[in-house]
Amino acid sequence: MVPTSLGPLLAAATEAGLVVLSAASWPETTADDEVPSLAGFIESTFSPLLAAVAARALRRRPGPAVPGAVTAIVMVTALGDMTSATRVAAAVDAGTRVSPLLFFQSVPNAVAGYLAARWDLTGPVVCVSGMSAGLGIAALLIDDADADDALVIRIDLAVAGDGRDRGAALLVTRPDRDDPLTA
Repeated sequence: MVPTSLGPLLAAATEAGLVVLSAASWPETTADDEVPSLAGFIESTFSPLLAAVAARALRRRPGPAVPGAVTAIVMVTALGDMTSATRVAAAVDAGTRVSPLLFFQSVPNAVAGYLAARWDLTGPVVCVSGMSAGLGIAALLIDDADADDALVIRIDLAVAGDGRDRGAALLVTRPDRDDPLTA
């Protein structure tokens, strides 16, 4: 299943020489109005949203995961977890104690450890600010044999616009690696 809202990202993946094994987005349906909570992450939807959209893409992987396959995690976020960063900054400015969980989750790739453990992903983790950079990094990691495939996840928290958090995930590889979901 490929959500139709992912058309531009699928095209960008193809342009980067990658094939899409699976894809997911948030929201996909009208039922996607509240991001599921994620243990250990508080007050912000950034990490829970990233985990939810990544899980959707990984569940949609064609066939079972190949034992020993290396999957990289490439996180794409222009602003990172603005909610956590704002709360940490407010606590520091006020001279109050910063919650250890907020401090931990204010690092964008803190959730990558959760993903790696939960889904047995053993590849490198990279965090960049643009989708074309993310797809380019994914292609390089695969080409350099650092990964067999890459989970590229984009998260945009609602800091403006329609007030909806958005996420997208593509599990990508190179054409000679596996049968693509899309061409």
